[in-house]
Parts: sequence; C-alpha cells; structure tokens
Amino acid sequence: LIVECLNGYRTKERMPKNLSSFKIPVGISEVVNEGTDITLVSYGSTLNICLQVVKEWEQEGISVEVVDVRTLLPLDTTEICLNSLRKTNRLVIIDEDVPGGASAYILDHILNKQGGYQYLDAAPVTLTAKPHLPAYGTDGDYFSKPSAEDIFEVIYNVMSEAFPARFPKI
Repeated sequence: LIVECLNGYRTKERMPKNLSSFKIPVGISEVVNEGTDITLVSYGSTLNICLQVVKEWEQEGISVEVVDVRTLLPLDTTEICLNSLRKTNRLVIIDEDVPGGASAYILDHILNKQGGYQYLDAAPVTLTAKPHLPAYGTDGDYFSKPSAEDIFEVIYNVMSEAFPARFPKI
C-alpha cells in the first residue's frame, strides 16, 4: 500500500536524470540535514517545510538534524532516528496526519521499540494537523496542517527549555 500526500503534487522538482534506476529502499530512513542540537523527524509534504525552517535556525546558531523516515511500514529498520536522537537528545516529530496518527506511531517506535527514551534531555514533541477536515487548497493547508511558523515555534519552545537565557519564554 502506497500513500501519497496531495501536497506532493503541488511541489515542483527537477526530473532526475537517473529515473530508471531511482529506488527508495523500504524501511530505511535518511538524514537529509545533519545537525547536533535537535532532531526533526518527518516524511512526505511536511519534510520540505522542515527543510525551509532549518535555514532560519542556522542563522540563530541552532543546528537542526532532519530525518526523512520515507516509509512507515516497516519504519526505520536501521535505527537512523535513534542514532540522531542519541546525538541531539531532543526530538520533534512533524506530520500532516491527525493527532495520534502516524506521529504517535513514529514516536512510539523511536522511544519504546528502539529505546530512545533514555537519550532525551527534553520532552519529545509531536506537531500534527488539526483534528478536523482541512479545506482544499493552500489556504486550508496553512490553517490545518503544520506550517513553517508552527515548526519554528515548536523548535523555539524545545530550545527554550534547554537554553532559557538565549530563548526566553514568549
């Protein structure tokens, strides 16, 4: 079963030159941005939004690692998410599904099945869509699904816990 996010169809990308040999391994996550201060785990359309926010945080001196889980079943069979959490000690999972959906599944997998709970220096956070049917189009997405501003704010709050003088509570 393959689930595609509708927002992926709105994304413009260049056609790969190696299209005939282009394959995504099932169950293997990928670190798409190296970082040391906080781990963002995502997939699908929210992954591109995460990568936009990374650039803003780099200007603030925060190094954000972004992991694309790529497949949910099986999920992260080589423990890339765990290794990232082991390095950063802070975890945010971003997903366009409703609360308690895929983000809860990913969180459970990293913390309980992989044993990531022992590496946390801050409470893990999930950022999901609102629990309602979104309006169609980009306006509906902005108000219903995680936006760049939402992701920036969640990272700020996690970093505020670690460095309250540098990131005071808003």
